[in-house]
Amino acid sequence: MGLYAALFLFFCVMYAHLPPSSSDPYDEACLTNLRQSLQDPTNSLKNWTKTTFANPCSGFNSYLQGATCNNGRIYKLSLSNLSLRGYISPFLSNCTNLQALDLSSNFLTGPIPPDLQLLVNLAVLNLSSNQLTGDIPPQLAMCAYLNVIDLHDNQLTGPIPQQLGMLARLSAFDVSNNRLSGPIPSTLGNRTGNLPRFNASSFQGNKDLYGYPLPPLKTKGLSVMAIVGIGLGSGFLSLVLSFTAVCIWLRVTEQGIAGEEGKISQLMPDY
Repeated sequence: MGLYAALFLFFCVMYAHLPPSSSDPYDEACLTNLRQSLQDPTNSLKNWTKTTFANPCSGFNSYLQGATCNNGRIYKLSLSNLSLRGYISPFLSNCTNLQALDLSSNFLTGPIPPDLQLLVNLAVLNLSSNQLTGDIPPQLAMCAYLNVIDLHDNQLTGPIPQQLGMLARLSAFDVSNNRLSGPIPSTLGNRTGNLPRFNASSFQGNKDLYGYPLPPLKTKGLSVMAIVGIGLGSGFLSLVLSFTAVCIWLRVTEQGIAGEEGKISQLMPDY
């Protein structure tokens, strides 16, 4: 009886370590929709086909360009610098085992899907050097394991969500060269000793973004020199006007006195 139990346990352990015969259905939906959202002018994703999506992994090996597997599940997607166009599919959230997503240095447009909040295992998010627009989704703060958020060189607008400052594991953060506005959350720019959590290079290139560690926002009103110049100009103009008024008054007064003297001389008797 002990021998049968040992054999049963052995086969259970072996079966547990065998790679799955087909893809996880969530991974398949994730990959299918992502491929449909992308245009691939250089044919870099030629093996991203329906057949491959049905079985993209063999244990830790992947059959897909740019994909890495972990025990039969999609673990990492790295599709950087492939001249890809299109948008980021919200169905990426179905790749629930994904821990790194890199779509940087392409020509992707549109917003960052808030649905990425469902990637609860995500540690690295790199969407830099694209043409993404819209706000940074505050929902990204739901990805509690995020270590890296790199969104530099896009066309993102609006404020930096305060919620991102609550990501305790965040060690790299870059939103430079966008169109962001408003204050930098204090939890992202706060000091640790004499150093900020993230320095100015993480935020520069957003003309309407302000707060530590960036320098104070330049006023959109008149500069100090302009105000001084206007003051001096106004003073000089007032002086000229005052001088002119005095001259006119003196002239009028002189003419009045001369007239009065003429009248008096006419009234004076001849001797």
